[in-house]
Amino acid sequence: MKDTQLLTQAIVDMEEDKALAMTRQLLESKTNAMDVFTAYQDAMAEVGRRFEKGIYFIPELVMSGDMMKTAMEIIKPYLDESGAGTVEKKTGRILIATVEGDIHDIGKNIISTLMTLNGFEVRDLGVDVPIDRIISEAKAFNAQIIGLSGLLTLAFDPMKNVVERLEQEGSRDSVKVIIGGGQMDDQICRYVGADAFVTDAVAGISLCKSWISGSI
Repeated sequence: MKDTQLLTQAIVDMEEDKALAMTRQLLESKTNAMDVFTAYQDAMAEVGRRFEKGIYFIPELVMSGDMMKTAMEIIKPYLDESGAGTVEKKTGRILIATVEGDIHDIGKNIISTLMTLNGFEVRDLGVDVPIDRIISEAKAFNAQIIGLSGLLTLAFDPMKNVVERLEQEGSRDSVKVIIGGGQMDDQICRYVGADAFVTDAVAGISLCKSWISGSI
């Protein structure tokens, strides 16, 4: 088995210390940085599959996401040296935020990680994010999809206000809006004016992929 395959297996097995040590060793031994990155991509894809099948759960998802973030800090200088620049063609661009007045982030963090695992370029603005920042960041990022998260009922009006601002600025037709949270349903989706709602992260990814493949 190749060293990069052993790295992939270590990541999938949640052996964080071993995986990061192998990452450094491979890069220091002049293994191509893109090959090391691909090992992480392969591992993330497998973690995603196991999550969807109910083999892995939130702890494994969070841990794999943390490993990926740490690894990218290690790999990036080597990619820059090799002139690789962009390491992959992304599926699409999604901006994600928990709206103003709500600080719940577990669901948002899960969807951010899963979107990254599925090839999306993700800009996660965090929690309690003002409407103005969501709009301005979406423009700067050229987001194709805006994902708004909220668990509390007081999140509904900020979500609605984001959609209204997009309409006022004439950009509503060029971006999809998806809302998520445990209390979301058809009635709330219509009230907000979103394109769709989800209470399941995997379903949200499938929907966003279908939007991107259909060119929004």
